[in-house]
Order: sequence, then C-alpha cells, then structure tokens
Amino acid sequence: MAKKNIILGVTASIAIYKSCDILRRLKERGFSVSVVMTKEAEELIRPIVFQSLSGDKVYRGLFDTPRAWGIEHISLAKEANLILIAPATANIIAKIAAGTCDDLLTCIILATKAPVLIAPAMNENMYKNKITQENIAKLKRLGYRFIGPKEGRLACGDMGIGCLAEVEEIIKEVKKNI
Repeated sequence: MAKKNIILGVTASIAIYKSCDILRRLKERGFSVSVVMTKEAEELIRPIVFQSLSGDKVYRGLFDTPRAWGIEHISLAKEANLILIAPATANIIAKIAAGTCDDLLTCIILATKAPVLIAPAMNENMYKNKITQENIAKLKRLGYRFIGPKEGRLACGDMGIGCLAEVEEIIKEVKKNI
C-alpha cells in the first residue's frame, strides 16, 4: 500500500509545541508528513524544529523557491491524502471560511480535494465569539471536520474551552479520515 501523504498546517497558537508531537507520532505510524507553517507561526517556533523532526523541507511562503519546478501549492494540494491544521487559530478558520487565499496554507486548502481536519486552539472568548462559531458552522456544512477544542487551562491562565485536543485524539481522527 502506498504511503499516505498528510499536510500538517501549523498556525500561531501557543499550542504549537504540540504540533511537534503530532508530527512525530504521524511519522511513527508510517505517514509521509509535509509541514506548512504560516508566517505568524514562525514567531513562536522556528521551522528548523519541524525540519529536524520530519527530515524534510518545511514549506513556508507562497513565493519561496520551490524544490522542483511546479506550482507548489497546487502540487502539494494534489499529493495530499489529508490536511490537518493543528493548532488552528481563529484567524486561519476565518480565512478558510471566507475563501481567503493569501498564504501557502490557505492556497493549498482551497486547491485540494483531500479531507481537511481542523483542530482549534485559542482563548475561550475567541472560540465562543459569534463570528468564530459562524465560521466553524459554515465550514462544517461544507464538509470540513473539526477535532476539539477541549476545556482546560488556557495560555492566559483562565480555565475554559479552547485547548487543543489531546494528541492521541487528533491522531485517531487522522487515521479515521484518511
């Protein structure tokens, strides 16, 4: 059986450190994983961390020089068997819901036919905001799938909903949807 290709989209949530564990566990289970980071995510963790864990290039900018000739966001979108965004910020959820295509990750998402799993991680007030909830409802109607979030201690110190789902739950959902 051919190796399944997963794109791991990483956005700028404090839960970004859990993306490293998600990447490691997906690789352990035999998946091929390409990491795509947003520019804002790079403010929290350097791409070299994901490059070291994946043993492969980390995709970052829409206009970075591609590894081979081709339109990178299209070729990545075609090769993907599944796209997982973990952590997913309110910003990326809003951009996807609006069809905004202004970075590599959103371009890949709009160009793919693969299932997209979204694992939100944000402050409770942001998650419960009516706009965020409308965006999530819209994406669910369009076939996007969500994992979590869960309740717990948030980065601001408050308790509430907005914590990234447990890594094992995310891995389980990936296996179920690929």
